Amino acid sequence: MEYKISELVAKTNVPKSTILYYIREGLLPEAKKLKSNVHRYSDEHLELIKYIKYMKENIGTSNEQIKYALQNKNQSLSTSSSMIEPLMNTLSAIPVDAKHYSKEEFIQTFNIDKDLLEKLLDDEILMPLSDNDFTEKEASIIRLVTYFKEVGIDYEILRSYVYHAKALSSLEHQMQIQLCDVRNSNNFSTLWKIMFESLFNAKEYIFNRHTYKVLFSALKNEILK
Repeated sequence: MEYKISELVAKTNVPKSTILYYIREGLLPEAKKLKSNVHRYSDEHLELIKYIKYMKENIGTSNEQIKYALQNKNQSLSTSSSMIEPLMNTLSAIPVDAKHYSKEEFIQTFNIDKDLLEKLLDDEILMPLSDNDFTEKEASIIRLVTYFKEVGIDYEILRSYVYHAKALSSLEHQMQIQLCDVRNSNNFSTLWKIMFESLFNAKEYIFNRHTYKVLFSALKNEILK
């Protein structure tokens, strides 16, 4: 289907000046030129504008990152490193300005017990992004474990978290496979919305609401005793 630029603006709520800017920057392909002042845009333009808008508003992706990703957009969701990079950066939950420590620096800076550190690594409660790359995130988990120890409770509950997290990650990988199976040039942005919304919206909503339901039920039963 072909569109006037005014129709693209109406369908995406992206200003004409922004769309033309995206074309100049190489984020969008050139329009089909019918006459010197008559241009038509395709479904590809529509889908890519939606993708660019989503990535900018929800992920904070830069023009250069998007441009590089779109150059590889015909690769699958699972094999395109440029497409998966914003997702992986978000999943790591490490701020861009975070301070990174080697293992030895981490132990010294946060006064970490070496034996405890190794145990938490073995139990996969601590999972630094690489063997020698630790941040405040890892320190916060160790603090949590020490709180358990302070009150005389084993941190078995965290091992259960690991078990269920692994099961959930397998389900999320299955979702990725299914999205790859149905991928085509017309559903490009929608598939990425499904990935991001499932991982960073639906997951939090479903988990927290179930926790709310369980705690509310326990509180209600306690009151009624």
